[in-house]
Amino acid sequence: MPPSSSSSTLDAIIVGAGPNGLAAAVTLARAGRSVLVLEAMETIGGGTRTAELTLPGFKHDVCSAIHPLGVASPFFRSLPLDKYGLKWIYPPVAVAHPLDDGSAAFINGSMEETAKNLDGDGRAYQRLIAPLLRNWELIMPELLGPLPLPPRHPFAMARFGLAAIRSAHGLADSYFKGERARALFAGLAGHSMLPLEDPLSASFGVAMALMAHSVGWPIPQGGSHAITDALAAYFCSLGGEIQTGVLVESLEQLPPARAVLLDVTPRQLLKIAGDRLPGGYRRKMEHFRYGVGVCKVDFALDGPIPWKAPECRQTATVHLGGTLEQISASEEAIWRGEHPEQPYVLLAQQSLFDPSRAPQGKHTAWAYCHVPHGSTVDMTDRIIAQIERFAPGFRDLILAHNTRTAVEMELYNPNYIGGDINGGVQDWRQFFTRPTISLSPYSTPAKGIYLCSSSTPPGGGVHGMCGYHAAQAVIKGYQRTGN
Repeated sequence: MPPSSSSSTLDAIIVGAGPNGLAAAVTLARAGRSVLVLEAMETIGGGTRTAELTLPGFKHDVCSAIHPLGVASPFFRSLPLDKYGLKWIYPPVAVAHPLDDGSAAFINGSMEETAKNLDGDGRAYQRLIAPLLRNWELIMPELLGPLPLPPRHPFAMARFGLAAIRSAHGLADSYFKGERARALFAGLAGHSMLPLEDPLSASFGVAMALMAHSVGWPIPQGGSHAITDALAAYFCSLGGEIQTGVLVESLEQLPPARAVLLDVTPRQLLKIAGDRLPGGYRRKMEHFRYGVGVCKVDFALDGPIPWKAPECRQTATVHLGGTLEQISASEEAIWRGEHPEQPYVLLAQQSLFDPSRAPQGKHTAWAYCHVPHGSTVDMTDRIIAQIERFAPGFRDLILAHNTRTAVEMELYNPNYIGGDINGGVQDWRQFFTRPTISLSPYSTPAKGIYLCSSSTPPGGGVHGMCGYHAAQAVIKGYQRTGN
């Protein structure tokens, strides 16, 4: 059912109650504006939902699981979300990367311990990361927003840019000689969902390492839904309203509002508001590029994963894929439309540190690998084989599993076009210039219509910054018109 219209015009309507939609809603409500949020599903959350996907009592994060950006986000850090039930859990090790010899490279809060674990590459690792870490609080806000012209902190950003602009493979080759550091960096850079030979893929690896040292890679107690539940509760305390079960297919459905912010990708924007957009802008949206997809598997387990490397038992996040060359080959194959036999796998084991995730004595595991865009291939057996490679006996612990292919990911969340969970490719052509080149990428040419999704800067991740910056663009528009 469409929302009931009010006799008075709302200041803003937000379509989509994911982290970015809720962040936009909170920002506008804090500015004293009347805001209505509409969500198509019966529950809020977008990519930050938690559900019993396998067996009763086993709580699985439906998409996002580990949240370094959640604690690094300048916007989230400005909110009293702890007063609304959000509690972060910090494992002793931020991330571990097991190798075939039974050991694992890892990152924890100590630069010295991390470097020592990297054998002869410890000094090189410190030379790369330590200078950037000293300026992390200056760098982070610059990365989590539209391209600042000029940069507010040019020297700090220039140093980051010299490393980040490179390919992950090239940076690893130039800094590291041993396999441990090279493999660790490949696992970090794999979050880019780009070939590791592509420019800018190194930026993800560097940023991930910096967050591991500066803020950690925590999990929210109880599940990822705790993030959006806290955002929603805070928003409602400010006088905002959320309606679920409202599928918006056209702007004509909406009651009067001065601004409409859409937490959708360009494809849905065209469906919902295409008739209000000029032809040139529509064509740019039609040419927006989506990236590779993911195949995700959730496991209900009879016990903890039996890792060979002890460091893997001290972290909620494990990168599986072996050496730099193996991960690089796997990620390159996906962009050729192939499904690698040994995929790079991102695995989370939240129940090791949050007993609320599973019945007593039982555990959960969350894992996904990258696949070609729009893939229908079930990668469950290959993901299990990669886990078994570093944790023999894992298969025997599986009580149940739930798999979503890339196509099924899109059926679950229409923003995941072809299984792309990042709202579009984040390469050098669509990093800051998403969805198109613009001084205000959140504004569309149509008056009062804005994008606030991960298809705008800074892109994918649970940080709320896309929504925050979109709301700031709306507020500036209010100020220009005297509203």
